[in-house]
Amino acid sequence: MTGEVLWSLRSECPIPPRLSPHADRVQEWLVGDLLPGLGLATDDAAPQRLAHAGVARYAGRLYPGATEADLRALTALFTWFFLVDDACDRPGRLDADQIRALRAGALTLLHAGPRLRHAGLTGPLRRLLVHAWREPRRRMPARWRLRFTEAVADHLDGTWREAANKAAGRRPGVAEYVALRRATSAAYVSYPLVEFVTGRPLPDPVHHHPLLREIADTGNDLLSWYNDLASLERDEATSGGHNLVLATAAEQRVPVETAVGLTAERWRASMRRFVELRAGVPSFGPALDQAVTDHLDGVANAVRATVDWTLESTRYGGGGGGLVDAAAGGGAPS
Repeated sequence: MTGEVLWSLRSECPIPPRLSPHADRVQEWLVGDLLPGLGLATDDAAPQRLAHAGVARYAGRLYPGATEADLRALTALFTWFFLVDDACDRPGRLDADQIRALRAGALTLLHAGPRLRHAGLTGPLRRLLVHAWREPRRRMPARWRLRFTEAVADHLDGTWREAANKAAGRRPGVAEYVALRRATSAAYVSYPLVEFVTGRPLPDPVHHHPLLREIADTGNDLLSWYNDLASLERDEATSGGHNLVLATAAEQRVPVETAVGLTAERWRASMRRFVELRAGVPSFGPALDQAVTDHLDGVANAVRATVDWTLESTRYGGGGGGLVDAAAGGGAPS
């Protein structure tokens, strides 16, 4: 049932799909160059998971206009976040204290640069973040670097709070979960990277404009809830209730199958709201309108990228797996 819902929502998505022409070459670089150079343990399954997940294609869907060199930097950053996600969400996962140490180490590196070491971030994770951060740190202004670092801090703080909930056996209600999910999704990390690609950073007053913030929140919800539908089967066993479908089922005391439908309807309503909000964005003046358009396109691309990549990636059963086969007519997404 969930696979059919995912394909139905994809068919209804009004955001057009986009994909960088460099995506497949960067995926080859990821598999053939970047991952082998990280020094991961020979029995670590992460490189194989990342090789089959199509991380560069995901980055290429979010940033279709990036140069090949910039798409490599973005793919390296995405790979870092996927490795962190695996470390925090798979068997043998990091506990809350270890996540706190990882957060401290990552923020130290992002603030101070690669020469300063921290015990919370060592080995492959440190080497990868040093590599991925090099170009954004060199090219972007201090206020942008601070904003990006704050987004990483918020994301890792959300990851820590989820881990603490799981350790305590605490299942969040729907409202609490929606707020927490906005942090754990890393969408707020992906948005500033649009400015890295375009070279047009948004001034802080524009970035924090209430309408743009609501659009960013709504886009975050759309990609997060779609992901929750895709990962439902796994999350039923491992998430401790941290999934919108499961939170809805518990709070409304309905079967999970019913909650799937309720979550899909919530997604549809938020998509209508997203379109409405985006149509109402005013002009910020000729000097800023292109940067604002780039930002709004980036938020929309993040939603559509998550939809298409979810259905093609083996990370969620796509690429010939369960989600693709579940839909009548199947086939790979465009």
